[in-house]
Amino acid sequence: MNIVVIDGQSGRMGQLFIERARAAGITCPITAVGTNAIATAAMRKAGADQGATGENSVVVACRSADIIVGPIGILVADAMLGEITETMALAVGRSAARKLLLPVNQCGNLIAGTQTMSLSRVMEEAVALLKELLA
Repeated sequence: MNIVVIDGQSGRMGQLFIERARAAGITCPITAVGTNAIATAAMRKAGADQGATGENSVVVACRSADIIVGPIGILVADAMLGEITETMALAVGRSAARKLLLPVNQCGNLIAGTQTMSLSRVMEEAVALLKELLA
C-alpha cells in the first residue's frame, strides 16, 4: 500500500498522524507531501519515508496513492488560508485512492455530524481507520 499524507501550514496534523501510525506498527511506505517546506519537514521528521513539496508534488503523489490522508480541506480549493490550489483539490478528488479525511472545522469548512473532538482523539480514530483499510 502506498500511503500519501498531505498537509499544509505547520504540518502538525500530518506529523501527528504519521507519528501515531508508526507507533501503531504501520510499516507501509508513507510519502509526506506538504503544501510548503515547513509542513513537509515536520512530516518527514515524524517518520515519513519520503517527502515532497508543492502543487506538482501533490498531483504526482495522488496518481500512485492507494490511500490519501489529510485534513478535509485538501478537497477544497483555497483552503488552509489559500495553500490548497484548485489543481491540488482536483488531484486529490480525482485520485482513485481511498481518502482518509481528518475532520477539522477550520478555514470556513464546517463538518456536520461530528462532535468536537480533540486533535488527539481525531488521530486515534484516523489510525484505527487506516488499520482497517490495510487489513
